[in-house]
Amino acid sequence: MEFTGYLDFWFKDTPIVERVEKFASMGIHRLDVWLWRERPMAEIYAECKRVGSLINSTFDPLLGNLVDKNDHQRCFDAWAETFEMAEKYEIPHLFIFSNQVNLRPDGSEWIAPLTRDYTPGEMYANLLDGMQVILEMAEKTHSTLWFEALNTHHIHGGVFVSTHDLAADIVRRMNHPRLKLSFDCYHQQRTAGNLIYGLEAYHGLYPTVHIGDVPTRNEPGTGEINFQNIVR
Repeated sequence: MEFTGYLDFWFKDTPIVERVEKFASMGIHRLDVWLWRERPMAEIYAECKRVGSLINSTFDPLLGNLVDKNDHQRCFDAWAETFEMAEKYEIPHLFIFSNQVNLRPDGSEWIAPLTRDYTPGEMYANLLDGMQVILEMAEKTHSTLWFEALNTHHIHGGVFVSTHDLAADIVRRMNHPRLKLSFDCYHQQRTAGNLIYGLEAYHGLYPTVHIGDVPTRNEPGTGEINFQNIVR
């Protein structure tokens, strides 16, 4: 097991590039970055090289709604740019979600509107079709995709894949070596709970576990999740 850390969440009183060295001093050399288009990726990459670290994962704030067939070309164009960026900065993992999440001026997070109403079955089929194309793109790179369910409490507007049950079902159905499950304790607890059950049921599907506590998404011990039992 190897610990990673989010540059965006820790050492917030320090410029983000300088946080790389702070993590390295703690022995954490795999670093995750939110919203790659909004971060100084070249500078972060250079600093990681200097201290012997790497950018472990990131995701695109403009990835589009995969559940919306009419949004697929925008998704594919955004993913082409993301794959190019990941190859340039040697990033091995990229997060993929069913929907695009937009940040409003008040700080709230909302799902980007769909172009029309879809049934759940239509959204499921659209998601599978879109992921198939993106996985074919991934095969030409060194990237592995981590599929993550997002919660419906602080993310508003109808995220489609909001439970690990559905995310795991899709990962199994796609059955692709470049697609894995990301098990996020914070998102799962807020939407569905059953953390220990999920960790057991989906063992082998997920190479990464996020340990933000609930409800504040801070470190273990600050909220309601029993991380002692989960670690055991």
